[in-house]
Amino acid sequence: MTRSVIEFFDTSTRPTTAMREAMSAAVVGDDVYGTDPTVRELEERAAELLGMPAALFTPSGTMANLIALRVHARSGHAVVADADTHLLRAETGGIAAVGGLMPTPVAAPGGILDVDAVEAALQPGDDHVPPVGLVWLENTHNRAGGTITDVATTGRLAAVCRQAQVPLHVDGARLLHAALELDVDPAALTDGADSVMLAFSKGLGAPVGSVVAGDEQFVTRARRVRKMLGGGMRQAGVIAAAALVALDDGYSHLADDHRRARQLAQRLAQVPGVVATPDPPPTNMVFVDVAGTGRSARGLADALATAGFSVSTPAATTLRFVLHRDVSDDDVDTVARELATAVAPPRG
Repeated sequence: MTRSVIEFFDTSTRPTTAMREAMSAAVVGDDVYGTDPTVRELEERAAELLGMPAALFTPSGTMANLIALRVHARSGHAVVADADTHLLRAETGGIAAVGGLMPTPVAAPGGILDVDAVEAALQPGDDHVPPVGLVWLENTHNRAGGTITDVATTGRLAAVCRQAQVPLHVDGARLLHAALELDVDPAALTDGADSVMLAFSKGLGAPVGSVVAGDEQFVTRARRVRKMLGGGMRQAGVIAAAALVALDDGYSHLADDHRRARQLAQRLAQVPGVVATPDPPPTNMVFVDVAGTGRSARGLADALATAGFSVSTPAATTLRFVLHRDVSDDDVDTVARELATAVAPPRG
């Protein structure tokens, strides 16, 4: 069955035929007891990909991130992150409600943490301020438009954290997009970090699941926290099988998403009153400022929905397009044309 609406969310990618077949044939066990062979294979392969000794399969990236918070930091600690990170903007306040932790925002131009600002935040304070328990890096950065923290910057952050004896976590939901664009192994972007999260249910196309990876001690503690949070799964090999197919397929196809994002930005740059950022898009996201059109983002999103396209509205005058393998070149051209039509003044 074909889908009538083209969704510009990479969380809407549909599992491939190979994934569905692998799910049907998966060998399973009880993952709570560590006896699901398919999950164990996925965890081993993901750990190797990410340059970590071990990994833990989780139902979602939000849970994987929350696990990292609980393992690394104690209630009352501060977490150094930029104010626009997914952790603070889109994970329902779990950092406070479940983690008991206080965000300490620092400068992050274009979604890239300012290393000097992080270093300053890590300086010991007095009894009036909470001690820092964790530094948080998001790569690629969602709200900044899929921007990339490169290997050198990651290494500098890791060195600063190591000097302060504070762990570094990488929210790498879309880490493979960064690795592809930089032409480096994903492990190069986790070198020196203490843990990392990777999502299978975005550009990789699996229907569900993420991993959180670190050393053996971290993963032992993470498994207990996962259980506490209600994330213990039984015959989870059924969903892990799809993620394994995603790893088998590799991530070179993400280059098409990056190319189409640039194609969309170029098309939208020709529409009066519309500004696409970043320019050019570094990975698979295009944020569109429509303030110059005099129209609201919600109104334009509704117009696009009528034409068969679904986009998000992260701000009152901002549309967000996320490219993925279920969006074609023709879809990109058509949605740009529909947006141009929607913002055009009515003919008198």
